[in-house]
Amino acid sequence: MATKTKTKEQSKKHSFSAEVGKVLQLVIHSLYTNKDIFLRELISNASDACDKLRYEAVTTPELLSTDPELKISITYDANAKTLNITDNGIGMNEKELVQNLGTIAKSGTQGFLQNLSGDSKKDMQLIGQFGVGFYSAFMVAEKIMVISCRAGEAQGHIWQSDGQGSFTIEPLEGTATRGTSITLFMKEEATEYLDKHRLQHIIRTYSDHIGFPITVAETGGEAIVANKASALWTRPKSDITPEQYQEFYRHIAHQADEPWLIMHNKSEGTVEYTNLLFIPSTKPFDLFHPDRMTRLKLYVKRVFITDQDIDIIPRHLRFIRGVVDSEDLPLNISRETLQHNVVLAKIRQSLVNRIYSELKKKAEKEPESYLKFWEQFGAVIKEGLCDISESRDKLLEICRFRTALGGDKFVSLDEYVANMKPEQKEIFYLTGSSIDMMLQNPQLEGFIERGIDVILLGDSVDDFWVNVISDYKEKHLRSITRAGVDLSDIPTLEKPEEETQKKDSAKLLSFFKETLGNKVKDVRATTKLHHTPACLAADEHGMDLRFERFMFEQKQLPARGGKILEVNLTHPAIQRVEEQVGSDEAKDIALLIFDQACILEGEELSDPAGFTKRFNKLLTTSTKS
Repeated sequence: MATKTKTKEQSKKHSFSAEVGKVLQLVIHSLYTNKDIFLRELISNASDACDKLRYEAVTTPELLSTDPELKISITYDANAKTLNITDNGIGMNEKELVQNLGTIAKSGTQGFLQNLSGDSKKDMQLIGQFGVGFYSAFMVAEKIMVISCRAGEAQGHIWQSDGQGSFTIEPLEGTATRGTSITLFMKEEATEYLDKHRLQHIIRTYSDHIGFPITVAETGGEAIVANKASALWTRPKSDITPEQYQEFYRHIAHQADEPWLIMHNKSEGTVEYTNLLFIPSTKPFDLFHPDRMTRLKLYVKRVFITDQDIDIIPRHLRFIRGVVDSEDLPLNISRETLQHNVVLAKIRQSLVNRIYSELKKKAEKEPESYLKFWEQFGAVIKEGLCDISESRDKLLEICRFRTALGGDKFVSLDEYVANMKPEQKEIFYLTGSSIDMMLQNPQLEGFIERGIDVILLGDSVDDFWVNVISDYKEKHLRSITRAGVDLSDIPTLEKPEEETQKKDSAKLLSFFKETLGNKVKDVRATTKLHHTPACLAADEHGMDLRFERFMFEQKQLPARGGKILEVNLTHPAIQRVEEQVGSDEAKDIALLIFDQACILEGEELSDPAGFTKRFNKLLTTSTKS
């Protein structure tokens, strides 16, 4: 880079926003407990700049013609108390300097502040994710000067700030060379970093995986390459230490946790590629961001292509971080062409199968560890069950579920099937807003009474995928809130030789239908209730009531379907109606039973005033008697 000379124009002063000022103070004083990290962040930025230039040079080779060897140089001057990090990558023009160094990138400053937890260890992982790693340099520098010139442009610019609320940008006079040079004017207490051995140690510890040579030299002295300068994923696994994997994970994922699972493989089948993938042990902050973006970096023959808008893994695996390096894709491939590339589609399928296989192995060999993973990412993984292009049975194999009889234990669908009653032909499930609320659902009564387990689905995504998947390995999946569930062939635990239901309920059911009128589509007897007189159920071929209600509220349905009232013929309240069929009291009780069923299901009462009147009348009658 050219050094600063006189400028032709007066420098422009810009103010950091109030939010950026807050972030600067947090970064400088609170988030980093290990100040060595500043060098890792600056080297990482320099590496990204070199990657971007190498990609652009595929279609515009003249960008590299004058200086083809991409590199990162670090020089220090103990007397001047300066440390310089220079790269000959893509560089920045004036607009990019303002955007990249004057604001916080990606999700915005306000989003950054909202995600801060107050725990410095947890908050540290947000640094790279929000693009504020550059500001960590203010931990050790009292002033920073950045000289940059974008590749293909002639004009360079100088950015300067003391981190106190503003920065200046001015044009550089004279010849500017491509790339970025960052000069840190070190604080007195940070002069320890103006030492060759200290710098080399930090580079070997945190940046050894960077795929460009990083040299270290005292100003005017001999430069020594401090890293191996080879992409970590290209090395044999036997040559890579756990610490190197860890640092690469932090570099690629911008997270401070330990990776829960590392997948480093080379595929040499119908498509040839190398992958180095990491599954975090904690949720990335943007896991449930509406854009649901995946974060894998795609390389072709070690040349970085993109990490955005590529369909290399499905969105329900978006928590995975890492790189995929293809030998078969052309270097000049465009991001638009990637969306419909046959080779990329094959890589995707191969990756997905490998990920499912590794997760299945982990679940079988380390079930306790797998459950911790599932509690973090299970809700996201189940999003894939809504995708018709996915291998659903393979995905269902790695899913884990709570059940009505299992307590806090999680089971797989295979375990559920293995434990089914001999007379049980279907996999029963119940959806709801929480496990505790589902366990109070009266529609579980008949199942628990017979020792039949029911899968409890409490995540929002569960309401959707159960409407897409109807069976698992030849076993039908059935919601217990659907009408027509018949448990009469399965004896109760207390009375193995259970008496049959009342011999003739036609008159009673007809009375209920006449009394309720168009409030219900039908009234039927049920064996799935025990302590409760009645419940609402969805038609066998319709939507679950809970899902239908959601779709109607979202204006995705023009109207609600008819409800089916299922009554427990053995319940005293139902028997009381039967005894007084035709009377006003029987009608009042029938209406109260229906309203009670609506309340239990979370349905809105059509006539709250009528319900109150009938309820008070019943209370008064009971008091007098």
